[in-house]
Amino acid sequence: MLDHTGPHSLKGMYIGGQWATPAGTFDDMNPSTGDVWAKAPEGGAAEARAAIDAAERAFPAWSSLMFQERAQYMLKIADVLERRQMDYAVANQGEAGGWFGKGMFEAGYAVEVFRAAAAMCYQSIGEILPSEHGKLSTAQRVPMGVVSVISPWNMPCILTSRGFAFPMAAGNTIVLKPSEDTPYCGGIFFAEVLEEAGVPPGVFNVVTSSRERVAEMGDELVENPLVKGISFTGSTPVGRSIAAKAGAHLKKCCVELGGKDSLIVLEDADMERATSAANFGAFMHQGQICMSVEKVLLHESIYHDFLAALKARTAKLKMGDTGDKSNVIGPLINDRQVERVAAQIEDAVAKGAKVELGGVVSGRFVQPTILTNVNTSMKVWQDETFGPVVVVVPFSTDDEAIALNNDTEYGLSSGIITRNEARALAISQRLQTGMCHVNCSSVNDEPHVPFGGSKSSGVGRHGGRWSMETFTETRWITLDRGHRPYPPVF
Repeated sequence: MLDHTGPHSLKGMYIGGQWATPAGTFDDMNPSTGDVWAKAPEGGAAEARAAIDAAERAFPAWSSLMFQERAQYMLKIADVLERRQMDYAVANQGEAGGWFGKGMFEAGYAVEVFRAAAAMCYQSIGEILPSEHGKLSTAQRVPMGVVSVISPWNMPCILTSRGFAFPMAAGNTIVLKPSEDTPYCGGIFFAEVLEEAGVPPGVFNVVTSSRERVAEMGDELVENPLVKGISFTGSTPVGRSIAAKAGAHLKKCCVELGGKDSLIVLEDADMERATSAANFGAFMHQGQICMSVEKVLLHESIYHDFLAALKARTAKLKMGDTGDKSNVIGPLINDRQVERVAAQIEDAVAKGAKVELGGVVSGRFVQPTILTNVNTSMKVWQDETFGPVVVVVPFSTDDEAIALNNDTEYGLSSGIITRNEARALAISQRLQTGMCHVNCSSVNDEPHVPFGGSKSSGVGRHGGRWSMETFTETRWITLDRGHRPYPPVF
């Protein structure tokens, strides 16, 4: 078990069932303290290539296992993860600046991801189709081969497990590259878990690199001809680049990207439910969630009451070093993120926004911030914030709320708070988002559901059978029992 302090010596990269320790390391920082939490193994294209080769060698045996055998491995992984839930939560406090409760939730959720993946092994893997010639005509889902998984730093346990559990259960082999900000929680931790679960060598591999070499390693993971599919979760600019490269090589790719999500609060909303949904959705993990509530769209008749109640609720959130379990609001992951968030706040204030609460930046800590008097010229309206900042904007009609929600290049998630479910469903049909949650926050996920967005929020869906469809190929195979005729001339 690694505690939340450091520096720690990580085992190395995990390639072909062996722990590889390259000569170089890079500093893996504790964002709360600015101290080195661990020395992480430094790699590049050569290490990625070695891992891809190992995964390719492991593919024939892994893909030919009986479905129930792969399911058993998934269940073993879930059991090991369940035993190591505390290990993950403590490491996440130090490496990722995560609140202890958030880390416990993540690891518990990931357990269910692997159990859901095990269940998928027992589902239909194809269809019997009608045939005009009386053939036995089948459409079969078959594993692709090596799948590269590039996972982010914000929810490294959930988003890494979701990225590889279903493709692996389908019979693919995996090369995982975690974020350079969370090489342990998003990568090496999983190598430890899968090794303990007895997953065969080469089926699952982990390679890590610093920010300076991330492009080199990433290009190999996308462009190597042995890689058949790519699972990426992260920012929209990087996702665009990966999707473009995958497309150039005619490879399947599932990219889950950024968001600029709204919580629409109608005039009949339960105020307690509405303010808690907004507070959780905006400030959980410092707003560093792709589907965070970044805009509260509020019916004008309840504007003042809601704003006062939200400010009172948010003011109670305790901020500080997440090594202390009582600190719910921790640091942003790195200085680049702080600069981004601070620039949005400064731009908004310069253009007339009012800071209702927070707004103070101290090191990597940004106070939970509520802004009003926001207009569409401001960066905080246009760009993903990915920090503890929410804007509160009034509207007068449902049409206006819908237009405000859709006024963004993003389209990931949304929430609607109202006692009138029929009205909410009518609104939801017009929102340009991949997901919508009535009487709940935009922050929602379950292992077996179709998770993903529209517009600039991504392509493809993660979760359950949607992941299985994304990371398998469809083959048409027939048995001719009807003696299909050929032209007599032949």
